[in-house]
Amino acid sequence: MKIIDIGANLTDPVFRGRYRGKQAHADDLAQILARACAAGVVGMMVTGGSLKESAAAIQLSREHAGLFATVGCHPTRTSEADAHSGGADAYFGALRELIDANRDVVVAVGECGLDYDRLHFAGKDVQLRHFERQFELAEATGLPMFLHSRNTGGDFERIVRAHRGRFSGGVVHSFTGTADEARQLLELGLYIGINGCSLKTAENLAVTRTIPIERLMIETDCPYCEIRRTHASHALLEQADSAWTAPDAKRKERWASDSMVKSRNEPCTIRQVLSVLAQLHGVGEEELAARL
Repeated sequence: MKIIDIGANLTDPVFRGRYRGKQAHADDLAQILARACAAGVVGMMVTGGSLKESAAAIQLSREHAGLFATVGCHPTRTSEADAHSGGADAYFGALRELIDANRDVVVAVGECGLDYDRLHFAGKDVQLRHFERQFELAEATGLPMFLHSRNTGGDFERIVRAHRGRFSGGVVHSFTGTADEARQLLELGLYIGINGCSLKTAENLAVTRTIPIERLMIETDCPYCEIRRTHASHALLEQADSAWTAPDAKRKERWASDSMVKSRNEPCTIRQVLSVLAQLHGVGEEELAARL
């Protein structure tokens, strides 16, 4: 089985054992990558959500086989562009330079889009202005887009539709929208990324079931978006006939190199997302992995 995790935030310090600025345990990125490999993960897109994170994602991609990077500015980080020492033009110019200098490992522009659930990080006007700037990056480089949308009241779909001719393709990751929103994205020729946060409720499961397999992509969005016991999808995990079992998880204070850390999602759990999707679509996990 070969699986690609299209969204892994591996630049997060928790994957180096640091939580909220404090070292809680040893750097265990190597063990995390080994567990992913054992679960069948052959590739990962390391998400760049800012200029600094994008550079770090590229560095990780150069250090570890099978890792690739996205370069862009997350909607909640767009205020950084205006605060950049050279202004927004210099910020996006630096993102373009990162892409041009690293075309062998950079595979998408993003993470970019709109997030109206967290306007306290960046206002709507700032998000809108800098979302449009990233279509320029995609058009200039020919790269697809790694997109983010949260509670935008139709603004996201409207803007993507207006600029659809400027980028080759893309995926709306961590999708949690309605069936109508999924339909609009499919009509725009986009893929839809599914992770644990996409599978929380019975409605989420019903919507996901309507998305054609050939238009799905899977991800963990780690260290976030694990499938929790309170999620509707957890019942499907309990009844799954899967050849893969998640490693034990311990609290970070009791860290062990052969265990996951509780509440820190990691790439190997992509197998849980795969298992849920296989059941929703009525196919085996091997078949689904081959079709994604």
